[in-house]
Amino acid sequence: MTAKVTLSFSDETIEQARRFAKREGLSLSAWMDQAAREKALREVFTAHAEAVGRAGLDLESAALADAREVGMVTDVLFGGRPRAA
Repeated sequence: MTAKVTLSFSDETIEQARRFAKREGLSLSAWMDQAAREKALREVFTAHAEAVGRAGLDLESAALADAREVGMVTDVLFGGRPRAA
């Protein structure tokens, strides 16, 4: 479902948006919809990253530890040999 809304943009902003939309083969409406959705997702992900940081979680270290563990299990199971595809 879509909603029609009236928005106001500076001349420079709307001209840039029109160029980007044309370059990507999208209508101006589709391009603006995509841009707004991407901006909203960036806001959500940024807020999540900040919350993780405030909680003192180190997800990168945890991911690296998981990768090391997978490597150790692979070594035990396959003797350090690459697995056949």
